[in-house]
Amino acid sequence: MLIADDWKEYVLLDSGDGEKLELWNSPEGGLILARPDPQVLWPKEKPELWSSADGTYARGEGGGYWSWKNTAPTQRILSYKNLKLLIKPTDFKHMGLFPEQAVNWDWMIDLIKNSKRPVKVLNLFAYTGGATVACLSGGAEVCHVDASKGMTTWAKQNVALNNLEGKPVRYIVDDVLKFVKREIKRGTKYDAIIMDPPPFGRGSQGEVWKIEKMLYPLIQELTHTLSDQPLFFLINSYAGSGFSAVVLKNILNSAFNSRGTTESHELCLPIKDSLNLLPAGVCARWTR
Repeated sequence: MLIADDWKEYVLLDSGDGEKLELWNSPEGGLILARPDPQVLWPKEKPELWSSADGTYARGEGGGYWSWKNTAPTQRILSYKNLKLLIKPTDFKHMGLFPEQAVNWDWMIDLIKNSKRPVKVLNLFAYTGGATVACLSGGAEVCHVDASKGMTTWAKQNVALNNLEGKPVRYIVDDVLKFVKREIKRGTKYDAIIMDPPPFGRGSQGEVWKIEKMLYPLIQELTHTLSDQPLFFLINSYAGSGFSAVVLKNILNSAFNSRGTTESHELCLPIKDSLNLLPAGVCARWTR
């Protein structure tokens, strides 16, 4: 189990009854949000706090929606150690970053810095680029791939916010499967690979992604893009996917024929003044 407990500007205040109450404490002002979380099956421990929420996300028949106490907030900046990331409420309840991933950012930065050599990273299903920013800050070269033009634009803003736009980074808006096949044909090699695949999705041209059918074949393909001295391979799967950490570990063991070292973890967030933890996802990590 890995607990993302080094945050200063993000605090999980409470959880219960299918929701979580979070403080996003950016320099522009604190923002308290209540968002649904299907894994929260226990009762609220601090019910008196929930009336302080500035915004609440609820699910309806036509999809989800935000309700605001006052005016809906604009984009803000949240810091984690020396990293800065843009946050804002989206129509699908996300804020543009997943705080539990901070433990993976630390891990990747340490591996890249301690390698004492140039490192080329492929970041797939790269979203708003938290891992891209982390790897660039560690000194790596990054290829950032996501099917969403909007998320890629957000990632570029995050890179610029950290004054890393002069670093070697390439942005690709494309279907991941198609891109990987092209990279294999080109003979392009990477020292590290990061994957944050969704349970279901569509590519830039409407291609369908189903994780249960396509994850392992994709990883098999990706083993052909690794350099002669690969540094790491990281897979994330979020809480709603239904995969356990052991499933991801087994996938990497099979793909690499047990070469190297594989570990798997549940990713959790601490809840302020509580013995409980919030499970937020799972990951598996392979290192040479």
